[in-house]
Amino acid sequence: MNEKNLFTSESVSEGHPDKVCDQIADAILDYCLSIDPNSRVACEVFVSTNYVLIGGEITTKAKPDYVSIARRVIKDIGYDKHEYGFSYDNVTVDVKVKTQSPNIAQGVDIGGAGDQGIMFGYATNETKGYMPLAISIAHKLVRVASMLRKSGEFKHARPDMKSQVTIDYEDPKNPRVVTVLMSVQHDHDANNEEFRNYIKENIMKPVVKSFGMNDDFEILINPTGCFEIGGPAGDTGVTGRKIIVDTYGGASRHGGGAFSGKDPSKVDRSAAYIARYIAKNLVAAGAADRLEIQLGYAIGKSEPVSLGISTFGTAHYSDEKILKIIHQLFDLRPREIIKTLSLTTPTFKYEDIASYGHLGRSDLDLPWEKLDKVDEIKKLLEQE
Repeated sequence: MNEKNLFTSESVSEGHPDKVCDQIADAILDYCLSIDPNSRVACEVFVSTNYVLIGGEITTKAKPDYVSIARRVIKDIGYDKHEYGFSYDNVTVDVKVKTQSPNIAQGVDIGGAGDQGIMFGYATNETKGYMPLAISIAHKLVRVASMLRKSGEFKHARPDMKSQVTIDYEDPKNPRVVTVLMSVQHDHDANNEEFRNYIKENIMKPVVKSFGMNDDFEILINPTGCFEIGGPAGDTGVTGRKIIVDTYGGASRHGGGAFSGKDPSKVDRSAAYIARYIAKNLVAAGAADRLEIQLGYAIGKSEPVSLGISTFGTAHYSDEKILKIIHQLFDLRPREIIKTLSLTTPTFKYEDIASYGHLGRSDLDLPWEKLDKVDEIKKLLEQE
């Protein structure tokens, strides 16, 4: 095995403490936008043993019942037993929310960015969804495991789960899965051998096979030997702490800004979505096999302060031509991004993308995953 060609990505389930926070924050955002599309939301959540703290800055005509929203999300995830140390009907919920600073609002109100920062978008043709292979497999592992848990088929499993997938790219045209790791919280009376065998035969092997990959990978399941104490009772959770899980699994750079709990005036969210939209359409149109876009913004300013691309030696056209097409087809002002992707009147729920990735979601009809610019891009690429 050539270690220089190994690449690993991880994912976590909806029951992971950090993801519990992300889902509560985005459920609050969903409610605010459903009443007032102009809501300004920057919601932060912290969880621990039977405790939820909701804070941040929210300016809205809506009057969210923060406690009820938090309890509903926790119940939907599956924290519904007191023995978990974190149960929807037993948690204490504290709310410490204030309004958005008028210093920020004065710039956003005229169409400027809600903060400074850098955002990245990425696409690769190594999978059907134009996402990196490792993170795609990792996400599916925990999604399938959670689905089987909720249906009752995956017995003794609890909501907190993690996955990790290592790919060997020694032969770039024929990558191989080297290691698949899953850590799944379980009941105290679970039979270890039966539990591990179920994960191996009903989750790991079928998921990896669904990607057309090899099945002779190394298997690691609950490597410490026991995972009974989990969820917010086993580890505290905080909003926005799984930014690599939310995006490309480390295959692309990241500007550091999280998504969940933020309304679309925050370019951490909206610019990252439009950058993914652009990159995916360009790769699908054949501009490059891999493409990364970086956008930079200044608070209160509408035009990006920078736009750059990287094609990693896979471009089929010049960078100049690709950049010209981006400028020609895509308006990158925050207000226009929101309109293009309908981010303040979404047909989806932000809560639904708060776990299992914000990008490459074939199970949801997300506007930034549409390939509706491919034909236009192809025509422009062929022009002299």
